[in-house]
Amino acid sequence: MTLSSAPHRVLLLGGHGKISQLLTPLLLRRGWDVTSVIRAEEQVPTVQEGGGGDEKKKVGRLTVLVRSLDDVKSEGDARGVLEEVGAGLDFVVWSAGAGGKGGSERTYAIDRDAATYFIRAAAATPTITRFLMVSYLGSRRSKPAWWSDDAWAAAEHINNEVLPHYYRAKVAADEVLYAVSKERGSGFVGINLRPGTLTLEPAGRVELGKTRQSTGSVSRESVARVADLLLATDGVKNTWLDLLDGEEETEKAVERVVKDGVNAAEGEEGF
Repeated sequence: MTLSSAPHRVLLLGGHGKISQLLTPLLLRRGWDVTSVIRAEEQVPTVQEGGGGDEKKKVGRLTVLVRSLDDVKSEGDARGVLEEVGAGLDFVVWSAGAGGKGGSERTYAIDRDAATYFIRAAAATPTITRFLMVSYLGSRRSKPAWWSDDAWAAAEHINNEVLPHYYRAKVAADEVLYAVSKERGSGFVGINLRPGTLTLEPAGRVELGKTRQSTGSVSRESVARVADLLLATDGVKNTWLDLLDGEEETEKAVERVVKDGVNAAEGEEGF
């Protein structure tokens, strides 16, 4: 696996979330600068403390930016946040969401609309070359060939009966990221990382790419480790990658999916 040796500047949207707090020190230890966007001033100490870690390993600079995604009502608003980060921004990570607060209207406003505005604003920014979206395993419209009928039925149950608004919001944003990355070409890579049910267990081995099941769990720490490696690995292309706890070492799993060009978007209409 070839890892990028170049320094990067990362915008992390949803910086107070558990995955983001685990991802931030991994990026800093690569010597990358991270701007973590959070919604409230009282969250600043938590993010700063979590981004510190071992000072001997912390090379990159952490900046905390308090900006509510509720205020992002247009692509122009999203572009304003990107511009506020400043010159040199080249990676964007979306690990934000309404989190079920504020009802269905806020779910669509954050998980679909604000996410879409940031995707389009990022794709229109020449310096930005990668956008990693944290989505979820069942976010798709069609049954993939590698899932059984039972697996697809389980996914449809969650999407249509348990979390219908979240599903519709997330799948819409996922599709925009894929389409926009495809339109811009190799200069802008959309990485859609799609974990199962999140746990607080320590990071372990994983199943990455086209998972055998449509449901299951995965450690948040594993999600952060995979995201870090996908951002750092050369040769990543526009892709959807599903993620569960599994039997493969994380580094080997990332190396495999990048080398083989694995893409779980296969089977979706237009992809």
